Amino acid sequence: MELIREYADWLYLVGAILFILTLRGLSGPKTAIAGNRYGMIAMAIAVLTTFFVAENPVIWMIVGAMALGAVVGIARARTVPMTQMPETVALMHSLVGLAAVLIAIAAILHNNQLSTLFAYNAQGLAEAGVQASHMSKVHLFELFVGCFVGAITFTASVFAYGKLAAKKWAKTIAGAWVKPLQAIVFIAMLACGIYFFGFGNMPAFWAMTVLALIFGWIWIAPVGGGDMPVVVSLLNSFSGWAAAGIGFTLENNMLIVAGSLVGSSGAILSYIMCKAMNRNILNVLFGGTMGATAVVAAGGGNQVQRNHRSGSADDAGFLMSNADSVVIVPGYGMAQGRAQNAVKELSELLKSQGVTVRFAIHPVAGRMPGHMNVLLAEADVPYEDILEMDEINSDFAATDVVLVIGANDVVNPAAKDDPSSPIYGMPILEAHKARTIMVIKRSMATGYAGLDNDLFYNEKTMMIFGDAKKVVEEMTKSISGSGH
Repeated sequence: MELIREYADWLYLVGAILFILTLRGLSGPKTAIAGNRYGMIAMAIAVLTTFFVAENPVIWMIVGAMALGAVVGIARARTVPMTQMPETVALMHSLVGLAAVLIAIAAILHNNQLSTLFAYNAQGLAEAGVQASHMSKVHLFELFVGCFVGAITFTASVFAYGKLAAKKWAKTIAGAWVKPLQAIVFIAMLACGIYFFGFGNMPAFWAMTVLALIFGWIWIAPVGGGDMPVVVSLLNSFSGWAAAGIGFTLENNMLIVAGSLVGSSGAILSYIMCKAMNRNILNVLFGGTMGATAVVAAGGGNQVQRNHRSGSADDAGFLMSNADSVVIVPGYGMAQGRAQNAVKELSELLKSQGVTVRFAIHPVAGRMPGHMNVLLAEADVPYEDILEMDEINSDFAATDVVLVIGANDVVNPAAKDDPSSPIYGMPILEAHKARTIMVIKRSMATGYAGLDNDLFYNEKTMMIFGDAKKVVEEMTKSISGSGH
């Protein structure tokens, strides 16, 4: 134990390097498995080192909490369907925020910290001495930042979970009163936090915490469905900064490094996703949001009936088996129908008949960053067949058939053609340029952002209605039975 304490900083350094290698590995599908292993090793080093470094740890409580968390985590990891992965990720972010709040509260209620706080009221400040006062201010600032960031992360993530899981209590709010209310709560939260930071006033701390919890909820509640992938990514960043705040409170260098890595990488990912949607992050979080705007507009008048062309799985199978090139565009419908393995089987059959098959991935397809990549990797689709938007957009014009599976907003031509559309200017997969477009959907209902899609009414488009998995399986049977 003494040896581990002596070399704790070196062990933390090794863990930090492994966490960096984890992020490097997760940057590409071929190195993702190695990246995950680096992360597991780093976390094991961090936990074990901290366990031995901690002064007078309550063994049964720590081991009990770890065992309970492991049981719940393993059970959830084994049973969660891919359709519920986005809300599961959001829920995990909420736990990090809650941990930050609870640790800040525990630190304040600890006997030594409490006595220190009470020593630095207006009367005792001169008696305490300059150096001690400075140290108290630093610690108070750490608690101030860690607690309010954690509280915002907790309730915002809980709402994001409810929104993604379509819970009735996670209602999107809209109206002229929302922004003033957000501003009032935020300013009041900062005022209480600053007063706590300046004087160590406990009622101010409790008020700040409650207001931060309220702000997290009303901050995310107005965000529309189309922007939720960005929100999930941003909350990932917030959970990292909350963890870093915990690290300062506990004086744990490893937690500071790990939290900073998560926070900065989440912020970069949020920026990339906003760029892919032609959105400003401040507009997503505080301005008019894609989904909310569209939903309000959709309910504002009578919806015009438009003509579309529908077909069958047999028609689609015939067209694809006679094509030279096919591009498959997966969306949330593929996740909802759990169709990734059926899609893999279809692509392999087409390739065996000499058809060039590739997959086109939009950065915000699905309900969380990388959702489609994870699904295709789960089905063992070859990495070289999966292309990002910038890599494949120039090829659509020369593509015989594009098969869109449950995607809506990421292939909507209104982003290029309609200046009045909420998604105007958003980079999209240019599926409308292909010679033939086939779209698998359950119905003509709008997508998650609440927008109608001109692609579905294009004269080159054939709509195929039904569950994605069943329709793709029928396509595969049709091609196999046709003898092509």
